[in-house]
Parts: sequence; structure tokens; C-alpha cells
Amino acid sequence: MSTAIDNRLLDVASLNSMSREQFVAAVGSTFEHSPWVAEQAWEARPFGSLDALHAAMIDVVRRAPHPVQLSFLCAHPELAGREAQAGTMTDDSVREQRSAGLDALSKDEVAEIKRLNGEYRKRHGFPFIIAARRHTKSQIFMELRRRVGADSASEFKEALEQIGFITKLRLRALATDR
Repeated sequence: MSTAIDNRLLDVASLNSMSREQFVAAVGSTFEHSPWVAEQAWEARPFGSLDALHAAMIDVVRRAPHPVQLSFLCAHPELAGREAQAGTMTDDSVREQRSAGLDALSKDEVAEIKRLNGEYRKRHGFPFIIAARRHTKSQIFMELRRRVGADSASEFKEALEQIGFITKLRLRALATDR
């Protein structure tokens, strides 16, 4: 998805020249339901590259207090969960889950992912997060089965790392270094 009127990707120079409001409108959706990330990252301008922009955004999340980080994680939808069933996921999440085939699960797969999502959230206090575009459906199921039993501190770090992968791909879909 491009935010430019003529369907060209935004470039770093354009992003650097935007007001805070324009910047948040352009890249605020990169982090699921969390435009505050872009709003705070704007202060680190100018960015020399998309990687520098992404690093500034990730740094905002890393500097946030733990309760804010937890709320941030909880803003993400469960894989093939109630948001997907209700059609209330963001367009980015819909595309990402579709890319891994999570929009076409068998009845048994739906039951298993629902059970595993529930176990994961009960154990860790936030939804299972994985960069779906980097995995196949079977890899996602394997990771969910494995990670449901992991310790919560490790999972918290892993969830934030996965968000880094997700958001880097989202940012690259919106903008370019040139």
C-alpha cells in the first residue's frame, strides 16, 4: 500500500520534511494500533535511511515502560482469532495472515489455533506474535506449539523482536531510501 497520491513510494527525504501530523499519517499505522510510536520517533529526524527510521521507531518501543509495552503487545490480533473472524483486523494484518494461509484453515486447524492462542495468552498475558510473512502455516503452528510453553520473559522479548520484523516489512512497503 502506498500513501503517495501517484502510487509511488514515499522516500526518506519526504518523510524527513513532514510535519509531525503528516509523518504520523504516513507511517503511524506501521505499528499496530500504536501511532504513538511514529509520533515519538518523528523527534529523531532527520533519518538517513529507512533502516534508521525503523531503528528510531523500535527504540521508542524499547524505551517505553513495561506496562506500555504490554499494552502495545496486547494491541496485536491473535492469529486467525476473533478479530479475523469478525473482520476487524487492520489491512496489514489481514494481508500478513493471508500470506501464510491463515485465512484458509481447516476446521481442525481453527480449533487447534484457537486452543493454542488461548493457552498462550493465559500463560504469557499477551497474544502470540510472529512475522507471518516470514513463515508458512505449518511453521507458524510449530512455533506456536513450541512457544506456548516458553517462559514469559523470553516470550515478551521474542514478541517485540517479531514486531521488529513485521514493522520493517510494513515500512518497506510504504517507503524507500531514494
